[in-house]
Amino acid sequence: MELTQEMSKVEVKGFEAKHYDRLMDLITLGYYPFFIRKAIKNLRLQDGDKVLDMGAGTGRNAVLMRQFVQDRGEIIGVEIGQEMQEQFRNKTAKYSNIKLLNRRIDQFLPFQEEFDVVFISFVLHGFIQPKREIIIQNAYQALKPGGRFAILDYANFDPDKAPWPVRFLIRRVECPLAEDFIRRDTKQMLYAHGFSDFEERYYFGGYIRLLMGKK
Repeated sequence: MELTQEMSKVEVKGFEAKHYDRLMDLITLGYYPFFIRKAIKNLRLQDGDKVLDMGAGTGRNAVLMRQFVQDRGEIIGVEIGQEMQEQFRNKTAKYSNIKLLNRRIDQFLPFQEEFDVVFISFVLHGFIQPKREIIIQNAYQALKPGGRFAILDYANFDPDKAPWPVRFLIRRVECPLAEDFIRRDTKQMLYAHGFSDFEERYYFGGYIRLLMGKK
């Protein structure tokens, strides 16, 4: 089966977009807020860091990251979904150092060596491979030398050997692009674009991973 971008479920719209945070909390039986706080803490953001949040969603992650970058730091969210943008603006309205850019992350982004960290959360798996390569290249160009690209997404494993709830999630809830992503070597993708010194943190029994590579 040929994979196409039209198969993706990553660009959420309508009811699902308007209630995205609540739905995530319900699907994970209330665990998601604790998980995402832990994952963002594992980013090791510092006071004053400048962060590019690719596929920034509702702004939940940006608000959490701001706790670490403080007033001296800056967070630029990149998001195209109108419902998501509205929630992002509402959540971040009181923070002058959180900004939103209406751009696609799978097209050229106008950043050159500006950020300490580029973060992407549960978005990369929803693109066909050529577009993933563009996103990774955008991240590389946006980072300062020594900056880190952090991908919070599915780990790489054999779905055929995963427990049935994981197989159900991948094959019934997610789109076919997710399984394609899982079967690839994400670390090798980053290495091919110049990233190295990898760090990994695993969650949910090893099926979710925070992968960080340094420019």
